[in-house]
Amino acid sequence: MLKKFASYYKPHWKLFLLDMICALLVAVCNLVYPKVAGQITAVKELNFVLVWGGVLLGIFVLKAILNYIITYWGHVVGVRIQGDMRRDLFAHLQKLPFSYYDETKTGSIMSRLINDLFEISELAHHGPEDIFLSLVTMIGALIMVFTIHPILSLVVIVVLPIIILLAVKLRGGMMKSFRLSREKTAEINSTVESSVSGIRVSKAYTAEDHESEKFKHANEGLQSARAMQYKAMSNFHTAMSFSMDFLYLLAFVAGGILYCVNWIEIDGLTAYVLYIASLITPIRTFVAIFEQIQQGMTGFERFVQTLEEKPENETKTPVEVDKLNGNIVFENVSFRYKKEKDDEESLILNDLSLNIKAGETVALVGPSGGGKTTLCNLIPRFYEIDEGRITIDGINTKDMRFFDLRRNIGIVAQDVFIFSGTVKDNIAYGDFSATDEQIYEAAKLANIHDFITSLDDGYETYVGERGVKLSGGQKQRIAIARAFLKNPPILILDEATSALDNVTEMQIQEALERLSVGRTTIVVAHRLSTVKNADEIIVVDHDGVKERGTHSELLGKNGIYATLYNYQFRNL
Repeated sequence: MLKKFASYYKPHWKLFLLDMICALLVAVCNLVYPKVAGQITAVKELNFVLVWGGVLLGIFVLKAILNYIITYWGHVVGVRIQGDMRRDLFAHLQKLPFSYYDETKTGSIMSRLINDLFEISELAHHGPEDIFLSLVTMIGALIMVFTIHPILSLVVIVVLPIIILLAVKLRGGMMKSFRLSREKTAEINSTVESSVSGIRVSKAYTAEDHESEKFKHANEGLQSARAMQYKAMSNFHTAMSFSMDFLYLLAFVAGGILYCVNWIEIDGLTAYVLYIASLITPIRTFVAIFEQIQQGMTGFERFVQTLEEKPENETKTPVEVDKLNGNIVFENVSFRYKKEKDDEESLILNDLSLNIKAGETVALVGPSGGGKTTLCNLIPRFYEIDEGRITIDGINTKDMRFFDLRRNIGIVAQDVFIFSGTVKDNIAYGDFSATDEQIYEAAKLANIHDFITSLDDGYETYVGERGVKLSGGQKQRIAIARAFLKNPPILILDEATSALDNVTEMQIQEALERLSVGRTTIVVAHRLSTVKNADEIIVVDHDGVKERGTHSELLGKNGIYATLYNYQFRNL
C-alpha cells in the first residue's frame, strides 16, 4: 500500500521536492535558534546582542517565506494527488461490472470518492513533510544536546523509546476506530442518498416516520463510532502529552542539577532547555501526524479495495468489429446470479439455445422472473454467462471489445434513466458528436419534437434530477430519440411501454415500430397486444425455450402462450 501511495507523488515530484527542501531549511532554522540564544546569554555586550538579534530576525523572515511555500504549494501537491486518485477511482468505477453496483450502495461509493479522498490528500501533503521535518529536527536536536553535555543526552535517550513504544501500542485502537467510523459515514451517506432520491415515494406512502427512523439508526451508529474514535484519540493524546511533559520535566531537573554543581554553564543550560523544547515540538507533530496517518491510510485502504475490484473482463486479443448485421445465437447458455457477500447463487437460465436472425423482430414472453430481461442483459455482456456462448454474426461476444459490442446495441427499457441536465444533453447520449439538426430529427422520429419546442427553453430545458420534470411517456420518448440518434443494428426493447396509458402507449409504439425497421429487434413484453406483429414470438423460462412461432401459430398450439394471451384478454 505504501508503494501504491508513493506512486501518486511521481507526476508532481518537482513541487514535492521543493516542499521537502523548504521543510529541511525550516528544520535547520529551528536548530540554529537555540544556539544563537545561548550565545546571546553568554556575552553581556550590546553590540553582540544587536548583531545576533539581527541574525535571528533574518532567520525568522526566512522561516516565514519557507512556511508560506510549504503551506501553499504543499497543499497544492496534496490537492493534485487527491485529483489524480479521484480520477483513477472514477475511471475504474466505469469499468466495473453490473454485479458490483448490484451489491454496493451508491452512498458508499460517494463516500469513497469524496470523504475518504479528502483525508488522503491531507495526509499526502502533511505526512511526508511533517515526518521529514520532525525527523531532521529530532536528530539535529539530539546531536546538539549531546555536544552540550553527554550526560544530559542520556535523559532523552532513555525516555524517547518509551514514548515511541507507547505510541505504537495505542495505534491499534485508533486504527480500528477510524475504520469503523468510515464504514458508518458511508452508511449514513447511503441512507441520505436513498431517502432523498425516494422522497416522492416516501411522501406518497406517508412513510416520513419510517425514513426518519432509518436515519436515526444510521445517525446513532455514526455517533457511536465517532465516540469510540474520539475515545481512542483521547487515550493516545493524553498518554503522549503526559509523556512529553514528563520528558521536559526530567530534562529541566537534570539540567538544573548539573548547573547547581557547576557541571554546565548558563549558556549551555539555556541552549539545552531550548533544544529540549525543539525536540518536544516534533514529537508533538508526530503525535498529530499519527492521527492523520490513521485517518488517511484508513481511507486509502478503502480506495485500494475499490481499485482491486475486478473490472469487466475485456478480451486481450479482440476481433475487429465495425457494424454488425445482428444475427444473434445463444448456444447452451446457463447463467447464475451471484451474491458475492452472501456467497449464494440463483439459477436464472439453464442450457438455453436460441437463434435470432438479422433484421427480425423477436418477442420474448413468459412468466415473471423467467429470465427474459437477464437474457437481454447477456447480449451486451452486462453480466458474464457461466456456460455456453453467445455469438453475433458468428463472432463470440467475448472476443469483441466492449466498446465495439455495445455501440452496435440500442436499449430502451421500462425504467428510463434521465441524467440531470437539458433535454438536448439527454438525447445526445445516443451520439455525442451529433449536430443539432440530427438531434432534432431523432426527436421528430420519436414523436417528442413538438413537445420539446413547446417548452419555454426548448431543447435547453432543464429536466431536473433523474428527469423529475418529465412524465413517464416523455422520458420514454427521449430514450427512443437516443436510440434513433445512435442508429444501432441491434435494438433491445425491455418493457418499453408497459407502464404507460393507452394513448401514450400507441404514440410510443408507433415510434418503436419506426425505430425497429431494418434492425434486429428483441422485445420483452408482458402486454401481449404489443407483440402480435413480431416476426417470431419465443416463450422462455428458467429451463429454456418452451414455445416459438408467430402469434397465430402459438394460439393454434393452445399452449403456454395461448394461456397467457387468453388470460389477458378474457374480459374483452
